[in-house]
Amino acid sequence: MTAQLLQGTEVAESVLADVKRRAAALAGRGTEVGLGTILVGDDGPSASYVRKKHEACEAVGIRSHHQHLPTGASQRELEAAVDRFNDDPAVHAYLIQHPVPRGLDFNAALARMDPAKDGDGLHPINLGKLVLQESGPVPCTPAGIQAMLVHFGIPTAGREVVIIGRGPTLGRPLALLLSLKAEGANAAVTVVHSGVRDVARFTRRADILVAAVGSPGFVRPEMVREGAVVISGGISWQGRKLLADVDESVAEVASWITPRLGGVGPTTVAMLLRNTIEAAERQEG
Repeated sequence: MTAQLLQGTEVAESVLADVKRRAAALAGRGTEVGLGTILVGDDGPSASYVRKKHEACEAVGIRSHHQHLPTGASQRELEAAVDRFNDDPAVHAYLIQHPVPRGLDFNAALARMDPAKDGDGLHPINLGKLVLQESGPVPCTPAGIQAMLVHFGIPTAGREVVIIGRGPTLGRPLALLLSLKAEGANAAVTVVHSGVRDVARFTRRADILVAAVGSPGFVRPEMVREGAVVISGGISWQGRKLLADVDESVAEVASWITPRLGGVGPTTVAMLLRNTIEAAERQEG
C-alpha cells in the first residue's frame, strides 16, 4: 500500500479563493481588510512564517501591518504593541508570533488582546467559545486539519482519532474541535503525550492519527494501523530543512498521509486569513 497525499495546498487554494472574493466585496463597500503581526526577536523560522503570512495577504487583497520588536524587548513593550493593534481600526485581526523569547509572558500578552481581533483563535474567550460550540475564530492549525479531512472526503463521525501531543495551539484545541457534534467532527478522540507509557498501544488503533509533538520522525510504521489516515501537524528544523513528526516510511502502511511540504502549513495560513476576513465582516456589521 502506498498512501494518497493529503495536499494542503489544494485545500488552501480553495479557502483563499473564497477569502479573496470576500475581501473584494468588503473593499467595494469601503473596507480594506487588515491583518497585523507582532514578531519579537529574529528567530529564523518565526520570521519565515510571518513573511509567508504577509505574502498570502498580498495575494488575496488583505493589507499587512507588522510590528517587529527586538529580542530584548520587555513585557511592557510587547503589551504596548498589542494595545496599538487593539486601538487601530485598520487592523481587523492580528497575531503574536509564537514562541516569544524567554522572559516574556505570551499568555499575558494574549489575554490583553481584543478577542474580536484574535487571528489565531487562541484568546481564552475564543477557546471558551470553541468548548461551548459558539461562533468565533478557531485555532488555525486544527481548523486546517479539519478542512483537509472534509475536503478529501475522510469521515470522522464515530471514528477513532488519536492525537499525539497536548499543546495549546494544536493538540488540545484539535481534540475539542473533532469531538464536537458537528460536520467534520463527532469523533472519539484520545490524546496521548510524553507522560503516557507505550504510546504505540494507542496509535495502532487509530483510524485517524495526528502527530503534534515537534519530534522528527516520531511516528514510525510499526505505530500505525494499516489503512489509517496519518497527519503530521508538528514540525521541527534541521538547519533550513523542515522535518515532519511522521517518518516518510509510514506512507507504506497508511491510506492517506500529509506530505513533508505542502501539508498542514498552507492550510494553517489559509485559516488565519479566513479568521481575518470573518473578523472584518463582523466589525463592519
